[in-house]
Amino acid sequence: MPRRDARSYDETDVRVRPGRRSSRPRSKRRPAHDDATRAMVTAVDRGRWTCAVDGDPELPQVVAMRARELGRTPIVVGDRVDLVGDLTGEPDTLARIVRVADRATVLRRTADDTDPYERVVVANAARLVVVTAVADPVPRTGFVDRCLVAAYAGGLQPVLCLTKSDLADPEPFAAQYRELGVPLVITGRAADGAPEGLDALREILAGDLCALVGHSGVGKSTLVNAVVPDAEQATGRVSGVGKGRHTTTAALALPLGDDGWVVDTPGVRSFGLAHLGADDVVVAFGDLAEAIEDCPRGCGHLGPPADPECALDGMVVAGTLGEGRLVALRRILVALNQPAY
Repeated sequence: MPRRDARSYDETDVRVRPGRRSSRPRSKRRPAHDDATRAMVTAVDRGRWTCAVDGDPELPQVVAMRARELGRTPIVVGDRVDLVGDLTGEPDTLARIVRVADRATVLRRTADDTDPYERVVVANAARLVVVTAVADPVPRTGFVDRCLVAAYAGGLQPVLCLTKSDLADPEPFAAQYRELGVPLVITGRAADGAPEGLDALREILAGDLCALVGHSGVGKSTLVNAVVPDAEQATGRVSGVGKGRHTTTAALALPLGDDGWVVDTPGVRSFGLAHLGADDVVVAFGDLAEAIEDCPRGCGHLGPPADPECALDGMVVAGTLGEGRLVALRRILVALNQPAY
């Protein structure tokens, strides 16, 4: 074969190996998923979300993954999501979460008051039931106050549930919260060992998504097992998603029969509020939100000597705010300045 001069070569002599990636530009358009099905997240475990289709506890729960287009969008228990894919709930099937609806309420906390990272505990809960024992362990007002702050700021209706009333008189502790108008439930055991107060608790929980929070040992799990039908069986079904992980390490929504859901949260040692300020708390009380607009800049609403010009004191003088309610409110505000524990 005769040798060709170098100057006689052109582009037709070059062999081009086809690349693995297409030169076709990638479209940024995403499917509309108009046929997606609405569901509620009931459990989260290592990149998988358990969902109740249509929020119906009678239907098989579906395991889903987060769609690629959602990126790192946070999805927590209580979120309303849209699903596509296999919704049968059969073993080894997987759906996709393609949308997350706006949240009506959100319960947030931080690990402590120096941690800027917010942890969303539950979304869309109507009420937060703060569970504390009147004895064994000794009740802590600081923890309860912090939970109330988080509830008010997140749009949840707080409820105080005092357990173990057979061990001590619950009234001294309960009296501190009556001026705030916080609904109160007292549970314990009668002299014959029969449980008391469960019917009142069921009435408060019925019809909505409600979350329970409390220190370890206060009897929260006992309450859940008492008011939620087949709680242990439901817990076992969800634990299969995490392949053996103990489900009390994360929030878990359990069906209250056919009349609502109860979110059982793990026992917490501290309830940080680094993400909240005094105004966030006061604004949650609708009748006080407008009044604090007359407070000086930076007012902590604690009253003299720290905040001598706080407008809330003027409301007491004018008779539009009860002194007892203001005292209770300010005790809640003090919790913002005390260490989380």
